Order: sequence, then C-alpha cells, then structure tokens
Amino acid sequence: MSIDLLPVLRPERPAWNKGRIIGQKRPLLPKHVWSIRVRLEMADNRRDLALFNMAVDSKLRGCDLVCLKVRDVFAAGRVKERASVTQSKTGKPVRFEITETTRQSLERWIADPEMLGLEYLWPSRLHHSAHLSTRQYARILREWVSSIGLEPSAYGTHSMRRTKVSQIYKKTGNLRAVQLLLGHTKMDSTVRYLGVDLDDALTLSEGIDL
Repeated sequence: MSIDLLPVLRPERPAWNKGRIIGQKRPLLPKHVWSIRVRLEMADNRRDLALFNMAVDSKLRGCDLVCLKVRDVFAAGRVKERASVTQSKTGKPVRFEITETTRQSLERWIADPEMLGLEYLWPSRLHHSAHLSTRQYARILREWVSSIGLEPSAYGTHSMRRTKVSQIYKKTGNLRAVQLLLGHTKMDSTVRYLGVDLDDALTLSEGIDL
C-alpha cells in the first residue's frame, strides 16, 4: 500500500499538556511568600504553615520534603537551627537552615495533638500511607498559589525549591553558594536550574565599577 493512502492517525485523547504552561516552574517572589504565610496564619492551619515554611527554608525536592521525620528537625525538646538529610535522588547529604519563623511554626505543629506519637513530620490522612505523597503536596501547593490569585499551572513543587535560592543569587550572584544549598554535584546543573543567561552575567558585571 502506498504511504500516501495510509489513514491519518489521530490521538484518541488530547495531549496531557494541552492548555498548560510547561517547562521550568517560576519561583515565588517575597511578596507571594508573605501573602501565603499570612493567609495560613489567619486560617490557623498549623500543618500547612509549617510545611510551607519548611519548603522555603529547606530547598528540598518534594520527594525529600514529604519524607522528613520529626527527629530530622527536632531534638532535645526543641527545633534545630540547622538540619541535614540524605537526598533520595543523589544519595548525598545536604544541609539547610531553619529560620526563627519556621522553627516557631514547626514547634506549634509538632505540639499539635494530631502529631502525638507520630514518626513523620507530614503524616498522611489516608490510611495506606504514613506520610504525604508528592502528589498530595503538589495539590496543597496549587491551593496556596491559587489563594493569592496566581496561575497554578505556572508553579509546582520545584517553585518552592527555587524560591529562596533565586533571591540569594539575585542579591549575591554567588552560584557556588546556591550549588551547595541545592545539593547539586555539578555547577552546570545549578546554572540550568536558575536559568542563568548572558543578561544575568552582564547585569552583575555592570554593577562592578573599577
């Protein structure tokens, strides 16, 4: 049979990304962080407030964030100022700071009766799972960004991972520091992750007057 006479194949279902914004997800801006934080505080949503603050501070991938255990961040009756976890993707440890705001929200959440005797920091409310799944975390994040009028498809779990480091890079231009905070093994990965381009380099260069 001639190729010209073959029937045209059409997909039975629309493409999964039809109408969606694909590619690298945007980081939250400082004003977005504060808007979401205030809304969660006003709603007295202790779990989501602690989860949101930890996502910003830790800069962890979603799969590592949801697997955090109470002992990872809490010892001797108080929340640690710094913590370290082993990344599931690379198998290498990464350290992160826990700021005062995050420590306070974590202390309130860990003291909540819902957390009594539990091992994982973000327990699932489904019986078959011990902790939140990355899919559940992604749904929670969509609720956060929607609550302040942002387009949910433009943001994802990696938005939380990029939020703090994008501000660090913007203010300091220190790629090595960002690489260490993200736990990247190669600088190229950090450059691609931040979306660093020639314009960024020129902006930094213009700020130095010799």
